[in-house]
Amino acid sequence: MQNGEIKMENQESIGRLISCIHRHSQIHIAKELGTYNIGSGQFSFLMILYHNDGVSQESIAKALRVDKATTARAIKKLMEEEYVYKERSPLDKRVYKVFLTERAKKIKSKIIRVLSGWTEFLLSDFTKEERELFTKLLIKIAKNASSIKQD
Repeated sequence: MQNGEIKMENQESIGRLISCIHRHSQIHIAKELGTYNIGSGQFSFLMILYHNDGVSQESIAKALRVDKATTARAIKKLMEEEYVYKERSPLDKRVYKVFLTERAKKIKSKIIRVLSGWTEFLLSDFTKEERELFTKLLIKIAKNASSIKQD
């Protein structure tokens, strides 16, 4: 081993590889969107709202498979940056609906460019067939992972 390298058994474990991709993705996205004060923890909430403006916080949490506290923190940060605002549902006063501001709508194309550019970079040397197969396999893995009971 050289230069402080650490040898680990089974360096090709799926979990480790997914973690590595996730970590590098978060770093890249944070760097690219940092000038907008959007962290890697908030962009996915904006993406949900770009497709479903005016949904409840609970719906966002379910869509992203995160807990309500994580959702509340992300929405609070986005509100502080004036990207979203909340309104009580007229049908159920216990429910808050989350809406995009004009500021958020103005940067939608930039966020989509960053995300699609990153995906394109990651898959740049894949053939069309490899991309399709890889996507199908990731969907299967995600379904398997989300099917496990969380107590």
